[in-house]
Order: sequence, then C-alpha cells, then structure tokens
Amino acid sequence: MTDALASVTCFLLDMDGTFYLGNRLIDGALKFIEVLRQQKKQFLFLTNNSSKHSRMYAEKITALGLPISAEQVFTSGEATALYLKREYPDARLFVVGTPALEDEFRQHGLTLVQHNADVVVLGFDTTLTYQKLWALCDYVRAGVPYIATHPDYNCPTETGFMPDIGAMIAFVKASTNREPDVVIGKPNRYIIEELAGKLHVPLNRLAMIGDRLYTDIALGKTAGIITVLVLSGETKLEDLETSPYQPTYVFNHLGDVADYLLKLEEERF
Repeated sequence: MTDALASVTCFLLDMDGTFYLGNRLIDGALKFIEVLRQQKKQFLFLTNNSSKHSRMYAEKITALGLPISAEQVFTSGEATALYLKREYPDARLFVVGTPALEDEFRQHGLTLVQHNADVVVLGFDTTLTYQKLWALCDYVRAGVPYIATHPDYNCPTETGFMPDIGAMIAFVKASTNREPDVVIGKPNRYIIEELAGKLHVPLNRLAMIGDRLYTDIALGKTAGIITVLVLSGETKLEDLETSPYQPTYVFNHLGDVADYLLKLEEERF
C-alpha cells in the first residue's frame, strides 16, 4: 500500500507553532526544507495570522535562516482581500486590523472607510482599541455584512499564548449575538481554493502541516487534503482523544517529518 505522504508534491506550512515560535526556529525546521528541496517538492507558508502581510513574514523567515520571497507566503489577509475583491468589488470597508492588513487591502484596490461602511472586516488586530471594537459592534448589530479573516483563538509565542481573533469574535458575539457571516482562513475552503488556483496544484497533491486541530487539521475535512499535526505549538497529544478533527499523520516537529520523508524515499529503492 502506497503511503499517502509519498504522493504529496506541495507542502503547506503553518508558521506560528510549526516553523517557529517567536524568533526561534523549531527543531528540524531547516532540515525539513532541505529534504523537500532534495526530493524536488514544493513548499509554501500558509498562515491564518492576518496581522502582517506576506512580505513581513518573508523578511522574518529570511532573517531566521531561510531566504524566501513574499510569493512563498500566503496569509488569510491576502485570501480575504481576494475574496472581497471578487464578492464586494465596490464596497466601502470598515477594517478592524493592523496597518499591515489595511495596506494589504489597499494594494488590492479596496476602499477603506471609518463611516458609512458597506462591509466590516475583522482581522487579528494587535493594535486593537476599545473604540474600534465599539464601532465594529455597532456595524454588526446594524446587520452590515461581517467578514473575519480567520477563527484562531490563540497565537503561540515563546512564552505561551496571546489572544487571537477568536477572542475578538467572541467579544462581538457577546455584545451583538452575531457570528461572522464568512470566515476566510483555515479551516475554511476559501483559503485553500484561492491557493490551489495560485499554485496550479490539485488538492490530492497537497498536504497541510500545522499545530492546531481546529484550523490546520480541520482542513482535512473541509478541503479534503492530507493533514500533518506537529506537537510543537498549541496542540498536545492528549487533545486528539476528544477532537473531531483527526490528522492523517502526527509528529513531534518538522524534523521528524523530514526523517519520515527520507525513510519513504529509501523504501522506494
């Protein structure tokens, strides 16, 4: 029986908790990339974090020891911009997000406003203020279309976790009794559909590697792709016992995935 991982031609890599934590590479991260290059497989960094744009992530990863271009990073912010451009091309957007996310939207030709918005967008806003949340809740309560870039509750750091957009979504729900109408990022198909088109790679040749069950691994169900859980970030092994989202594979970190790929190649010869 052929191992499913052997058929993968492109690996989608989460960043926070998978490739690095804070400013530290996770064990085996560079070894994994080296093995992919040896085996002539593609990779692309796919992150739900919409607080930065792809160029900023590329600069960070390059500084950590892996030179890459912005084209090798795809964020939920970029996926959201593409979705909005297609579905609401002439809309005035009220965006709760960082200056980087606002930049991303403007680069795609979208119009951002503070008042009289047609659509509201919630991103992972590390510049969040009470005034922004208040205005967002007013729009949501008024029934304006409400889009979120992704659903993550926490963002892993070297010292623990920082609250992510999921906590903000919960705040808005408590005040307005409304969830977002659309959530773009993992585990939803929107982000994968945009990406598969960009890469020209069929879904059955993709594998998602990440540390979160409810986003990275849930893509196995929503997008029908192979998933690899690494235990280097948010998820602990015991979390699998009660999770509805079960990965195709489980490894401690990327170094172990690299070793497994090398073993598969040896078995072919």
